[in-house]
Parts: sequence; structure tokens; C-alpha cells
Amino acid sequence: MTPQSRLIVALDTADRAHLEDLAAAVAPRAGYLKVGLQAYTALGPDAVTVAAEHRPVFLDLKLHDIPNTVAGAAAAAAELGVAMLTVHAAGGPEMIAAAAKAAPDVRVLAVTVLTSLDEVDLAAVGQPPAVRQVPRLARLAVEAGAGGVVCSPSEIAVVRAAIGDEPAVVVPGIRAWGAAADDQARTATAAEARAAGASHIVVGRPITRAPDPAAAAAQFVQDLL
Repeated sequence: MTPQSRLIVALDTADRAHLEDLAAAVAPRAGYLKVGLQAYTALGPDAVTVAAEHRPVFLDLKLHDIPNTVAGAAAAAAELGVAMLTVHAAGGPEMIAAAAKAAPDVRVLAVTVLTSLDEVDLAAVGQPPAVRQVPRLARLAVEAGAGGVVCSPSEIAVVRAAIGDEPAVVVPGIRAWGAAADDQARTATAAEARAAGASHIVVGRPITRAPDPAAAAAQFVQDLL
């Protein structure tokens, strides 16, 4: 994999023209473009169509429902031609297997624990610390048929120990050294995530809100060398 192919840029906007401008600006420096809940809720499948004109699409909807419903949504995503699709690992092995079976040509990624949650948040909802919960969910998801997982930078090493080298480990919460974490509780630099074993990194606001998104994306690629 090249450094560029490891970078996923999150196009988090409800404005179609802005999404199209961002996609065009960052595509030469990115491997994938992420369409998330904001863009998909506002624009529907058109958000995928616009992004796919520039790069393969990572559709980040974090599906979490009964297996039949998730299978239907995964099949619909496959019809859109997306390359990656997220489900919640907490949905359980049957749900994950249903998504993978319904979209065999899509890499289904299981979200373990959101990067916005810290140990206090996890305790409040009755979950163990992330260092224990994340590898447990990662192993469950891969055994159920997921092509990889999503985790924070803090858990990359324990996830790799749990699932091995082959599945994708996609890591959001990436920030430049010394930059604000925004609403991310568990962060790292691109270089740190890559060294720990991330296959891909997801970067949103540090690129899309930069004065020059293309230059910001190029810097993150440089950091992955």
C-alpha cells in the first residue's frame, strides 16, 4: 500500500457544492473519500455519487439493527458501488455476518468503540475500558466475516494482537502534533497510528477546514511515509 492509499478523507458536509469542491480538491492526495451521516442524511445516495466521481467511497453509516434490516441496507450500499461500509460491532456476529453476506464485494468494517468516548463514558453505559472492549469486539467481528475494524489510535496494538495482520484496521481520531482534539477523546498523529499498525487513517476537520485542504491532505500523506 502507498501512503496515499492509506488516507481516507471525511467529507462531512450537508452542502452538495461544498462536498463536490472538497472531493475534487483532496482526491489527488487520498485513497478513499468518506461519506458519513451528515452528508448522507442531507443528500442521500447523491453524496456517494458525487464522491465516487473522484475516489472510491467509504460509506460510514455505522449500521446497527436486526440482521435482516442491516443486510438490506448493506445490499443497497453495494448497489451504490461503495468500497467500504461500517456497521457497529455491538450489533453482534449474526448482524455482521448478514452485512458481509449481503455485500460480498464491499469491505464491511465493524466499529468497535467510538473515538469520542473515554473511560468515564464507557463506564456510564456499562462497558469495560476500551483496552479490553475494543479487541474483544474486533475479534468477534472478524470471526463473523468483517473485512476489518474501526478503532481509536489507542487500541491499534491490542487489536492487531487480537485479529492479526490481514484485516483492515481503520483509525479515526488523527490529528497533527499539538493540534486540538476537538470532540475526539483518544487521538494520535498519522505517523503514530501507522507505526502501531493502522492500515488506513481517517481525517476530517484537520483537512476539510484547513485554508488549503489539498495541502493539508498532502501533509498527512507525507506523515504516513
